[in-house]
Amino acid sequence: MRRRLPWALLTVLILAQICYPLTTGATRAGLTVGTVVLGYLLSVGHALLSRGARTAGALVAVATGGGFAIEAIGVATGVPFGSYDYSGELGPKLAGVPLIIPLAWTWMAWPAWLAAVRLTPSRLGRVALAAVGLAAWDLFLDPQMVAEGYWVWRGATPALPGLPGIPVSNYLGWLLFAVLLMGALRPLAGPAVDRVDGRDAPMLVLYLWTYLSSVLAHAVFLRLPASAVWGAVGMAVTAVPLAVVLLRARRDGAHRPAPDRAPRPGVDAAA
Repeated sequence: MRRRLPWALLTVLILAQICYPLTTGATRAGLTVGTVVLGYLLSVGHALLSRGARTAGALVAVATGGGFAIEAIGVATGVPFGSYDYSGELGPKLAGVPLIIPLAWTWMAWPAWLAAVRLTPSRLGRVALAAVGLAAWDLFLDPQMVAEGYWVWRGATPALPGLPGIPVSNYLGWLLFAVLLMGALRPLAGPAVDRVDGRDAPMLVLYLWTYLSSVLAHAVFLRLPASAVWGAVGMAVTAVPLAVVLLRARRDGAHRPAPDRAPRPGVDAAA
């Protein structure tokens, strides 16, 4: 069950995301909320099942709690993201922040961290790579959500070429908070988060799926070609090396000769 449950949740999540371009209006908004909840349960559940209560608690504290705090400050003051407001389409709000927003931070923070651990042994390198891996996701997320009207920016300049309506300060704010989040996760979660193993395959697949499906969805189904390019370049910093490492490990495993099997007393010896 510990190994199968994350795969089951990931399968349901992927199916929900595939349905997103096929919906509109309130149905799409409801599917967005449901997808975030699924992603949250997947990441926190995996952290709990694979690393224990301390790691899951740390993830919730720094990503969910910290994510809500920084969003509430942002809505109230415009720091660090810029001046923006949420619509009422993403469910109930507290301090002007829809309750699902910090769940989204948590959903992608955990696979971004595990991807960084898989790629580099350096603690500072992991914090930096995980932060970029999380913040770059917003190059897909913000243009998509703004296009749907789920939030709106005031004075959204300067903006990245092809991404009007979203200030550059938003992406810099994401990166700043992502660095703080990843820097706090390791000391709070403990040494269990310094290694990856076969149990983490669903999370690594989740990160790569998010990357590849977002490029496809923005380029083809959502008709947001600029964010498809920006997101493809940004998330590639983590996603492409991760894909290469995983494919190489799979190739090496397939070509590794099977170990000699010792004869079983009373069976092989007699034969």
